Amino acid sequence: QVQLVESGGGLVQPGGSLRLSCAASASDFSIYNMGWYRQAPGQQRELVATITSAGSTNYADAVKGRFTISRDNAKNTLYLQMNSLKPEDTAVYYCKAVRRLLAYWGQGTQVTVSA
Repeated sequence: QVQLVESGGGLVQPGGSLRLSCAASASDFSIYNMGWYRQAPGQQRELVATITSAGSTNYADAVKGRFTISRDNAKNTLYLQMNSLKPEDTAVYYCKAVRRLLAYWGQGTQVTVSA
């Protein structure tokens, strides 16, 4: 069982930045493939970015060039650096850990981009 706790969300103006963190309870965090997803009101949950255990990254087209996913295996923590934020980035952001057929989700953190 893996517990994931997101933090770092909040209210930010358009063009601003936020860094989300996801702390994982797994002692073998480094072998998990990790990802950030988001869900806006009335919308389906969508992929934002993923990072494999080997460090390969993948981004949704909507965030390419603005968001950066990274991980610190020594701290069992996943990050999402979000720059040049837009109102359409407003959503609850979730982190996900995947290993083989098992997937774990955090409780989410709210990001609101508004003037």
